[in-house]
Amino acid sequence: MLDAVGAATLDELFDEIPVSLQVDGLTGVPSGVPEMTMLATLGERAAKDVTGPCFLGAGCYDHHIPAAVWDITTRGEFMTAYTPYQAEASQGTLQLIYEYQTMMANLTGMAVSNASVYDGASGLAESILMAVRANRKARSKRVLVPENVHPLYRRAARDIVVNQGIEIDVLPRAADGRIDHAALGAEVDAAALIIQQPNFFGTLEDAATLADWAHEHGMLVIAVVNPLSLALLTPPGEWGADIVCGDGQPFGIPMASGGPSFGFMCTTDKLVRQLPGRIIGRTEDVDGRVGYTLTLQAREQHIRRAKATSNICTNQGLLVTAGTIYLSLLGNVGLQRVAAQSHHNTLELIDALTGVAGVSRVFSAPFFNECVIRLPRAAEGVADALLERDIVAGLPLGDFFPDMQDALLVCATEKRTREEIERYAAALADVLGEGGE
Repeated sequence: MLDAVGAATLDELFDEIPVSLQVDGLTGVPSGVPEMTMLATLGERAAKDVTGPCFLGAGCYDHHIPAAVWDITTRGEFMTAYTPYQAEASQGTLQLIYEYQTMMANLTGMAVSNASVYDGASGLAESILMAVRANRKARSKRVLVPENVHPLYRRAARDIVVNQGIEIDVLPRAADGRIDHAALGAEVDAAALIIQQPNFFGTLEDAATLADWAHEHGMLVIAVVNPLSLALLTPPGEWGADIVCGDGQPFGIPMASGGPSFGFMCTTDKLVRQLPGRIIGRTEDVDGRVGYTLTLQAREQHIRRAKATSNICTNQGLLVTAGTIYLSLLGNVGLQRVAAQSHHNTLELIDALTGVAGVSRVFSAPFFNECVIRLPRAAEGVADALLERDIVAGLPLGDFFPDMQDALLVCATEKRTREEIERYAAALADVLGEGGE
């Protein structure tokens, strides 16, 4: 190859790179090891993830995944399919994404869904950019973000939008963990209001009232949702959301130490041209046969370049495949049963844990399948002690909220059994008894 391009050495091939940018070798990257050594090392590290029952949620949940989901997802037709730029060669992939879009639009009560984005946090960032871009009547690029929106989502969204002149205004939470309506004010100049339903603490907002208030003040409404909750709760399209986003991890995606997963975005017909990412359309050819194709591509980065609706709207095709197969296997009734059982198990969990001396609920508002409990001492130390007993106790909130050092966010999915819940409560009582108050 060097002969063909007329270069004597590799260094000469890359001589346009300034010396100040050149690195002699990779720092922090070890040299190669034999395959057997690599497999043994990976096995040792994977074993560290093997614990007892998991009561951790906070956006990543330990749901049951039917075996068929990944048996089908990892078939060669899905696993190795290339990006579907050529519709004539990608009908299977395009049809699957179209079915996914249909399911997500129906679930959220919105008119249209895109083909996914990188994850829930980047989905929120894209939603903010979309809302500011679409709300041309707004006098500012200010967005109201409640404190009870997932802190990692808030952090990622801020990092993405701050350099585009968008101001993030954090709204305080009320004593019940929900948005403090008293802090909203009578006159507000903002492009959008974000409502997480259920919010990060698991509590349910009065979403319809908040959406009405936002629309009265000329704002668009961005809903951040746990998609599983939509099997039981009123879909955001019915309470006034203009844009809906979230993370699809509950739909057949393993926890996998926190990722990867896929983000989803849905919106109204009015805003569809502002929606970033791919959209698959269903059409017919000249012979009347059904066909699928990429549509509204003029919004995308490979055509509009810097003027595209987004330049980082990664499509998580393989994970969307798993999510679509999961939804198709469970159907409406199955999804409702998973959501209902998860909520029921969380109710049992809260009853059991608050039966331990010194443990109480932090917020009184209704919740879905997560709830915050208060402990008689620092939550992080208690969680570490329970992990030594092979129980993933939940998420200590002190790192995110300095006034909640003694608070623990707990969750129970449909996988948690009564025996596991009783084991957790007994272990918590032992740990608190050993540590004293």
